[in-house]
Amino acid sequence: MPSVVVEDMSKRFRLYTERPPSLKHKLLSFRRGRPREHWALRDVSFEVPEGSMYALIGHNGSGKSTLLRCIAGIYQPTSGTVRTDGRISALLELGAGFHPDLTGRENAYLNASLMGLTRREIDGVFDSIVEFAGIGEFIDSPVKHYSSGMYVRLGFAVAVHVNPRILIIDEIIAVGDEEFQRKCMDHLYSLRKQGVTIIVVTHSTGIVRTMCDRALWLERGRPLMEGTAVDVANAYLESVNKAEVEAVDQAEAAAEEEGETFLRPDAEFRCTGVEFFDGDGNPVSMAHTGQPLRIRINYHARTALQRPRISWGVFHESGIYLNGEYHYWPEDHSGIVEGDGWVEKRFESFPLFPGNYDLSVVLDDEHVQHNFQHLDRAVRLPVRPGPTTEPFGFVQLDGPWVESPDTTAGSAGSAARVRS
Repeated sequence: MPSVVVEDMSKRFRLYTERPPSLKHKLLSFRRGRPREHWALRDVSFEVPEGSMYALIGHNGSGKSTLLRCIAGIYQPTSGTVRTDGRISALLELGAGFHPDLTGRENAYLNASLMGLTRREIDGVFDSIVEFAGIGEFIDSPVKHYSSGMYVRLGFAVAVHVNPRILIIDEIIAVGDEEFQRKCMDHLYSLRKQGVTIIVVTHSTGIVRTMCDRALWLERGRPLMEGTAVDVANAYLESVNKAEVEAVDQAEAAAEEEGETFLRPDAEFRCTGVEFFDGDGNPVSMAHTGQPLRIRINYHARTALQRPRISWGVFHESGIYLNGEYHYWPEDHSGIVEGDGWVEKRFESFPLFPGNYDLSVVLDDEHVQHNFQHLDRAVRLPVRPGPTTEPFGFVQLDGPWVESPDTTAGSAGSAARVRS
């Protein structure tokens, strides 16, 4: 049974280029001051089953927040219908519904009463609200003195403790700290087990993939794709990656037109560029977790060198050094390096998780006594999610799970040996 049904819904706004300061100006500028129509949503239809978690994704300005406000009853659709079943609790923006001159306690009671709770019901959940928000010592201070994090914690705590049947969240929990975000996720999980329907706007594809059942992708107010959360998130990421590749290629082309060179030309042994290729040898601008990747380091040796060394390292954009290695020409090689060439590091399954990484390249002589060139974090490597990526952490740890041979309830002997 669906908790929310949206059928052929559209929402139009009237945009005024300028507001007349007086009635006189309004009458004189009657012909010039006609508003422009803007359709924030067009022909949107979907259903959210009871007890499920539903995601709305898309670029900024695609109509996600407008859609949430229509579901919450804040906006009335221009056409179409929105039907909901049960009490709605909405957390749509920072400090929404809070009066700055009232204390946290007064705002909690005010917000909960507006959502339909009686005084006795609020008394029963108030301590839980304060404990969840973690602002006990400030609960009787005016909220105008609260930090943004305190605003979020109190607002979220009230929203989830009013016994909603439908909970609507507009990316607001991203403002909280790491500990609070984890607490929110745990509480959302418990609400789902209680049968609460959750609709969330989020830019985190990790949340969409791991926590949501279905999703809707909006593009300029129109539904572009609706389906399982994983399928919609993958399609959205593929589109974002494609657009980013095109932007990077255009930037590189512009830099080449302006005559920008990669590195200094006077070194005896120098790097002339770093390139990335996919598993088929096609040039790419970024890597994808779990997909094949080749990192090619091009070089030029102005004179003949005996077995020089090329090394590289990778840093996360936060500055954390992750790993690196070096390359010597093998013994069966002539050992002489001269002119132009390249070396490649190949990955069958690139292990780094999504994020931006910087590569350093160092060129030394055979005995690592002379440094020809040291390029510190000179090359940016964007890494984007692959088809099966759960983007948390830095690196993908591959390998099978192996179960014990006897997993039946009667394996008391094994259990006893573990305890000993």
